[in-house]
Amino acid sequence: MRLSENTRKYFFWTLNALLGVALIAELRAPNYPTWLDAAAITLAALVSILALNRQLPLQNVLSAAVITAVIGGAVHGFSARTSIPLGPVVFNSQAGPQLFNAIPWTIPLLWIVVIFSARGVGRLILRPWRKVKVYGYWLIGVTSLLVLAFDVALEPYAWHVKHLWLWQPTKLAVNWHGASPLNFLGWGCAALLILMFITPSLIRKQPGNASSVDYHPLAMWLGALLLFAVGAAGARLWWSVGADALIAAVTAALAVRGAKW
Repeated sequence: MRLSENTRKYFFWTLNALLGVALIAELRAPNYPTWLDAAAITLAALVSILALNRQLPLQNVLSAAVITAVIGGAVHGFSARTSIPLGPVVFNSQAGPQLFNAIPWTIPLLWIVVIFSARGVGRLILRPWRKVKVYGYWLIGVTSLLVLAFDVALEPYAWHVKHLWLWQPTKLAVNWHGASPLNFLGWGCAALLILMFITPSLIRKQPGNASSVDYHPLAMWLGALLLFAVGAAGARLWWSVGADALIAAVTAALAVRGAKW
């Protein structure tokens, strides 16, 4: 099952344009109302799905998206109820209406954006080794690390700038803007679990153009990090700004290097 070429291009670039407008609005005033945040996340999820549909059949991409949303949402929902595996988190009303009185409805969509963009960036980074037998395992590992890095950038923005959730104190003395190390370990493990289930659907069964390079996931990745950094700068969270810049610089350098190999 595939959308027609013209239909896919029309929706893809239209949604990209709308996402760009939403990003610019967020950058100009990070304290925009909740509906704009929800619209941006929804657009980003749709764009991520359509971008992958340029390479794979739509049913494969939708299957991977549903699995990602369900597992990612379940991980956050279980943590909201039991503090496992991410830690004791409380979602604020600013995050929007909740699913099953546990998590904001945008959380599953956020997981789609994070997993799909991180995997796309991981493919760029590992492109020189795409013919190695263990490439698939490397891609799962690198993608999981990128997801963890994304959460490092997300946490200060979500808590201090958007006030989407609040971390309750734990017995661990070390934390990153309220989030304990368990949160980041949980994100990484959740990413591993999701990738184990969706990877078979995302393997191209038919030969394609091996020389083609897709920078769209990298653009999505850098756009999100730019948003987080600008928001953190407005809140004077300079350590967070530095972390965002470092993550963006390292991933961009590795991705471009891999793409040009």
